[in-house]
Amino acid sequence: MAETIQRRRPTGIGAVPDPSRAGRRWDWPLLLGCAVVALAVGLSSPPHTSQRVWGITAAAGYGCAAVVAALSAKRWGRNAAVVALIGAFVVPLVYLTVIGRAQMEVGVVERGADLLFSSGTPYNSDPHAVPDFNPYLPGMAIFGIPRVLFGDTFVGSARLWFLIGFLAAVIGALRVALKGTGGTGATPAGTSGPTGLLWLVACPVVALPLTIGGVDPPVIGLVCLALAFTHRDRPGLAGLALGVAAALKWTAWPAVPVVIALLWVCRGRRDALRCAAGAAGLAVLTVVPVALVDTGAFYQNVVLYPLGLGPTQSSAESPLLGHLIVSVVPQGKAVAVALILISALAVGASLLLRPVRDVVAAADRLALGLILAIVLSPATRIGYAIYPVVLLLWPRFMVALSRHAAPLPTARAASDPLPAPAAATTD
Repeated sequence: MAETIQRRRPTGIGAVPDPSRAGRRWDWPLLLGCAVVALAVGLSSPPHTSQRVWGITAAAGYGCAAVVAALSAKRWGRNAAVVALIGAFVVPLVYLTVIGRAQMEVGVVERGADLLFSSGTPYNSDPHAVPDFNPYLPGMAIFGIPRVLFGDTFVGSARLWFLIGFLAAVIGALRVALKGTGGTGATPAGTSGPTGLLWLVACPVVALPLTIGGVDPPVIGLVCLALAFTHRDRPGLAGLALGVAAALKWTAWPAVPVVIALLWVCRGRRDALRCAAGAAGLAVLTVVPVALVDTGAFYQNVVLYPLGLGPTQSSAESPLLGHLIVSVVPQGKAVAVALILISALAVGASLLLRPVRDVVAAADRLALGLILAIVLSPATRIGYAIYPVVLLLWPRFMVALSRHAAPLPTARAASDPLPAPAAATTD
């Protein structure tokens, strides 16, 4: 009878997975896999690069963490997480900081902030070499402002502020998910919120960009924060989090229609429009004024270059389908862009034909859309895997943590009319 009741539980926006499904033990085998992947990254990277340092150091860290996990009776325990975090994140970060080596993006963002203060736009109006381009939206320049203020110091490094931005967003998401639980919460496997955060940072697709100075962690962190606000019925704050993310990079924009569609189905028109107004309003106020200062520079840096359609070849190249299409198919760039548009329309249509009804389903649908965009883009990086991987894992963890919180109203059936607008809530 209990199983029958469990199967019939509604799957609304606040629904949680069945905690009775313990699952098999995968911690130490996955850590061994991470060690192999990290070692492959290190050995395949050019000498004297930050990726080489991270790969070799992280491989040792994951290997030691696998031993600790195998000797522990608890799955995904804190001790193994700490060992993985130290080896894959702390040690390489400290070493790279001491020797002053970072990803090229760090310098791009810092130079963009300097240009923003001097010319009103973070974009070079006449870029030629790859380092001259700034493919990020104007909001990203905020991470370079400390360098303008404090100079070439540790506290001025954009890498540090990428890390702070990511941690602030995911810790905020964790706190929102735990609201109403009366504690730190725990998943069915016994993993607490803080331990889950350690595992998230130690995950290879997160640890690598955080260590070398990638720009994507704060973007995906804000998307996770928006999903947490959505799960806890805070559409206004969800919209603001999406707006900040959308002001940083194009990769956050697909999250906006997905979250709005979820709110429309589960909360109604009013909450969906509140979220849309916050997201669109903040993004437009950030992007449009800067784009108008020098429209040509904006178009060349932020549109043509990231898509690989400009005269200068983007450094973001991986042997994925989009790059292969450009290489072997006549008019390959146009074909790749057309395929991206078709895939975006298909994912958008799926939101109408098969609406998402909880944050996990919304994150899965968003991950699918981003995977298609990453695979089909003429200029992409394997490092963009941080988006689908985090979207597939972190929302599930947040929802599991919040299972003791008061349940939210369930999703209406697809055939039901839109609910009447609810009374305004305070964000």
